[in-house]
Amino acid sequence: MKDAIWLAGAAGAIGTALVPLLIDAGYAVFGSTRKPERARALEAAGVTPVIVDVFDADALRAALVRVAPRAVIHQLTDLPFALDAAKMAQATAANARLRDEGTRHLVAAAVAAGSARLIAQSIAWAYRDTPAKPYDETQPLDVEAEGARGISVRGVASLERQTLHTPALAGTVLRYGQIWGPRTGFDAPVGASPVHVEAAAFAAFYALERGASGAFNIADDHADADNAKAKRELGWSPALRLARDEVRR
Repeated sequence: MKDAIWLAGAAGAIGTALVPLLIDAGYAVFGSTRKPERARALEAAGVTPVIVDVFDADALRAALVRVAPRAVIHQLTDLPFALDAAKMAQATAANARLRDEGTRHLVAAAVAAGSARLIAQSIAWAYRDTPAKPYDETQPLDVEAEGARGISVRGVASLERQTLHTPALAGTVLRYGQIWGPRTGFDAPVGASPVHVEAAAFAAFYALERGASGAFNIADDHADADNAKAKRELGWSPALRLARDEVRR
């Protein structure tokens, strides 16, 4: 058995695909969710469920200190299924709060628990629009954007800053493209930088296994976000998929 891993958002689309990779590699996976009804499915997948709300800082800290995970993987989002347009106005603010305040609580809890690593989910379409496409990880985020985009990008910027610049943690930011595939609500690639949900899960797994720090674009080939760094430093490919026996877990 390898080290304990805390997977925040274990019941989400990427979390669900990531769990079998971690279990098969021998990690003890503690999966957090705020919804008690998801505990049984997590247990069936081999995860120790922890029911906790990331906005309850004291409860979150106590839970992580009890588990003392070597690494924390942050896959939390607060978005409607298939990005339902009728719900997105409210979800944009809620998701930005999760990336800002929720990440702050998760980082504080990870530090208190003595964790060494934090791997966090970001997005690959937050870059400032310039002619220099495809965008690599050195290009600036569009933090001065207005409206809903500005709210989202500033939430992303806060998440990335906390992940990459907390001295006690080796931080990795995965800038996922637009997710599609099982449990996402999208059956085909969408957006300018799509990525399959299972390939996204492999990126988190490879970041953990390789111990890689920094920001990485996780998107298909020939997308607006350049994936060369992830290929080079993580050994990642957008073609990666779960084996069918892993899917059945």
